[in-house]
Amino acid sequence: MHVLIRHLFAFFLHLSAFGLVTLGMLDSPFLFLPVGNDLLLVVLAARHPGQFPVYVIAASVGSALGVLLLDLVCRKVGEEGLRKIMSKRRLSYLKKKMSERAAVALMIAAVAPPPFPFTAVIAAASAFQYPRLRLLGLVLGVRAVRFSLIALAAMQWGRRILRIANLPEVTWFMVGFTALCLVGSALSIIRWTRLSRAQAQAAY
Repeated sequence: MHVLIRHLFAFFLHLSAFGLVTLGMLDSPFLFLPVGNDLLLVVLAARHPGQFPVYVIAASVGSALGVLLLDLVCRKVGEEGLRKIMSKRRLSYLKKKMSERAAVALMIAAVAPPPFPFTAVIAAASAFQYPRLRLLGLVLGVRAVRFSLIALAAMQWGRRILRIANLPEVTWFMVGFTALCLVGSALSIIRWTRLSRAQAQAAY
């Protein structure tokens, strides 16, 4: 597992800005990879501070593309589709937030770190027909601010962060964390498969 994680991270690291786009696009709708893109951004910004704007743009665009993929599914199935994958309590809560202050809820979701339910908020906004262009614009703008702050912190304390990341304790923590992410990703894929089936049934 340890070797697999190193190879996987090295793969995305080798892709550089494109790795940020890819990981961001996969993380938002389908996979469970909290702080995955953040960690990749930290390492890239610490190693190549001159590319800071490129990395921020890449991470933000990747996240927005992931939101678009999620939107394409959830907007079609609507509230009835979400009932199949969310508890009644969570759905009612999100519906209330979307009807009262949708833009505020979306901005908080885009800037807040895990375990804030970013995907659930985006899914609810799409299902309740929040305007797509406004949704993507909010996510892109707020994520750009968030990733800029992360990249600036990495440029300031990057060497310390990289030294800490190489400690054995941190490495094994990441092994366990990645195993948890794999389980979460499997559950996430099952959930979106169910939602896609609900969408197909609604079409007939």
